[in-house]
This record gives sequence, structure tokens and C-alpha cells, in this order.
Amino acid sequence: MRRSLEPTPELEDFALDDSDIRGKREECVAQAEPAAADFDPTFDRQDEAKRHEIHLEAVCQNAELQLRPPEQEDEVDDMFADVDDDMFADPAPVPKTRPINGAIPVLQKSTKAHDDANLTSNWDDEEGYYRVIIGEMLDNGRYHIQANLGKGMFSSVVKAFDSVEKRDVAIKIIRNNEIMYKAGMKEMGIVKKLNLSDPDDKKHLIRLLRSFEFRGHLCLVFEGLSKNLREVLKRFGRDAGINITAIRAYAQQIFLALLHLRRTNVLHADLKPDNILVNEGRNMLKVCDLGSASDVSENAITPYLASRFYRAPELILGLQYDFAVDMWSIGCTLFELYTGKILFPGSNNNQMLKLIMQSRGKIPHKVLRKGLFTASHFDEQLTFLSRETDTLTGKPVVKGMSFSGRIERDLKSRVVEYARGEDKGVVGAFVDLLDKCLNLNPEKRITPAEALRHPFIRGN
Repeated sequence: MRRSLEPTPELEDFALDDSDIRGKREECVAQAEPAAADFDPTFDRQDEAKRHEIHLEAVCQNAELQLRPPEQEDEVDDMFADVDDDMFADPAPVPKTRPINGAIPVLQKSTKAHDDANLTSNWDDEEGYYRVIIGEMLDNGRYHIQANLGKGMFSSVVKAFDSVEKRDVAIKIIRNNEIMYKAGMKEMGIVKKLNLSDPDDKKHLIRLLRSFEFRGHLCLVFEGLSKNLREVLKRFGRDAGINITAIRAYAQQIFLALLHLRRTNVLHADLKPDNILVNEGRNMLKVCDLGSASDVSENAITPYLASRFYRAPELILGLQYDFAVDMWSIGCTLFELYTGKILFPGSNNNQMLKLIMQSRGKIPHKVLRKGLFTASHFDEQLTFLSRETDTLTGKPVVKGMSFSGRIERDLKSRVVEYARGEDKGVVGAFVDLLDKCLNLNPEKRITPAEALRHPFIRGN
């Protein structure tokens, strides 16, 4: 259920340096939980494939995506707007593209002749990814590839130097097939819409600079940023998390990005530390990778939307969903950044629900009764059915669990374990914010505007 947004008061201005980011907590004992810094987001390819299969089906079924125009709401000030040591002090201009007021076309793949088609098998691997060559020049020599940054379900990403603008950029090279091309066009349309409605580049969302085609691949050129938040965690907060000051600063910027997404009717649907980038000074971040994003009206029910560890319970249960799923993902992300541990490291959706209820309590019955997939995880009396493997026999077993008593590992105790040496009032406010981000009832979950007014962000 969508709620109206009130204007947010002006926010305090402050900046970060390495001493703010680096964890300062004393005697923080590493817990026997999965370390967020060591997590490989590509490890579960099967779950990832299911997730993107649903997304691609939606792309194919919608040749034109009707994205509603942004809502008219009061402006929210960014307390980082005037930070002087931002490496992007001169932001890239908005692409000279006509404003997107109605439909965003998902174009058919270009049929114009490229280089010798017989060489395609050498350019691409068997899955349609472009075989990146360090030092290669793209787009008639404009972009010089400097490094391979990684590979996802839709594309590979390279770091390159733009010889025209004299700046580093990141180029997303979409896989060479029709469905992936359409998905890339959809992402491009969504990012253009977000950028055009943020002409001053203050909403902490990645900027799309331009696009081109190269050897049958759609290539999206984004501004270059330094690291993602998982890499920041590896450097500054392994096993103990990063400092509460940095958490506060990053959270404020993330909520500004989520507020902009909400105003433009866009669900990100894949928020996690890997999809949030920081600049070289690590005092400014931007949300990136909108490959799974869609208009909020396109919320086809699926239990595989969002990366599993950051997946809201209403998605797993098969409820209608909205912007609240992104708030859940950010709650998981902020916990991870502060503690250095993954909040809900479930091996599948069933075990995700188990871990969620062990920390947050029983999911309300009125939520369970709305779920299309509730019967896969609960019996008729709404007792949870934990599907596990017997440690002795190795055979699958089902265990009924009520979660009606004391919560095994409540959120507050898990955070406090990593809060030694830090202000109890600030940590308490942080716990309260997480509690509101992770409300089991999506209709009661905190909104971005409400989060920006929260005492943890406001500093009072």
C-alpha cells in the first residue's frame, strides 16, 4: 500500500574520511555467521538464473513499458550536496535525449551489418558474453578498455577510459542475444528516466552517459566510480563491520536514492552492497545496476525477485508487493555493513523464512493468508514447515515450528554484539531504524521519506 510523503526537514551536513569508515569497535568477537566481506554474489547461479528468467519473461511480454510520470512531491535536501572533496565535482551532463513522458520503447535489435559475421564465434563465448580484451578500443577508438570488472546474468562490465571526455567510465556490454538486448534496452530506458528527473545529479543514482553498439552487443556507458560497498566492507570492516558514522552517512544517501525511485514509480528489486558504488573518497555513493528494475505496476508475483539474502518475506510468500521490498533489502544491507555478517543467509526460500522468523518473530497471519505460496511453507494451521536434511540419514525431513515464544536471536542483541565502544544512544537509534526497515508487514514498513526523518539519520 503506497503512502503519501511529507516534506523532509533539512539534513545536517557532514563528510567522511578513512577514520570514520574503519571499524573502531573494541574486542568485537567474530561470530560463527557467514562473513559479508567474503560472500561471492555469483555463487548461487541456479537461484540467480531463476530470478532473471522471470524478469526476462516480463521484458518479452511488454514490448513497450508504460512508466508513469514522477509524482510531484516536496524536495528533500542532501546533506552531502556541498562536499568539496567529491571526485565528481563536475558531474556529467544529462544525455541530450528527449524527455521520456510516456512509453519507453524496447527496441528490436539492430540488423545493420557489423564486422565480419563469421568472426562472431571468436568475439563471444558460448553464452553470448563478449570476450573482453584488455587494451582493446571500442566505439571507433573512443573507449580504451583497462580492466574487466565482472560478469552478471545480463552482461559483462569493463572499466575503460573515454578519450573524448578524458574520464574513466564503466561499460556494461550486454550479452549477444535478442532477449538480453531487450532487457538492456529496458534498463537503459529506466536509467534515462531516473537521470532526466534528476538534472542536478543529487539523488545518488548512477548516471548513464551514452550507449552504442559494438559487434552485435548493446553497450551502456556509465560514469566510473571506485568500489562497491562489499569491497569497502572487505577493506575497512572485515568480520567487525564499519563505523556507525559511515553507516549513518551511507544510509542517508541510500534513502535519498530510494525516495527518488519511489517518486518515479521504479522498483530496483536487487539492492545489496554489490549494487551500491562509492567514489574514490568514499564519501559519496550511488545506487547502480538497474537490470532487474521495473515500473511498480509490473509487479508480477514471483518468489525469486531480488537476491535471496535480501529478499523480503512477502516475495517468498507470493503477495502483491511494492516499494517496501527495496526497504527490506536496505535493512539487510545496513545490518551487513555494520556487523560484517549476513543477516539472513538462507540456503533456499524455505530456510530464509526460518531465519527471518528466528530473528523477527512469527509472520502475521493476515500476511500469510494473502500469500499464493504460503502453503509451500506453512500447514493449514499456519505452523511453519521447515524443510531440512537429516544430519544422520541425509534424507529430507519436515519439522513443524511455531515461533510463538521468545525470539531466538532478536535484531537488537545481534547488533549490540558488534557495538562495543560506540555510543549506546546512536546504536539504539540504528537498531530502531533497522526494526522499521524489517517490519514483517510490508504495509507498516518504513518509507524512504520517513527514514530520512528518523533520529538515526537526523542525529537527534
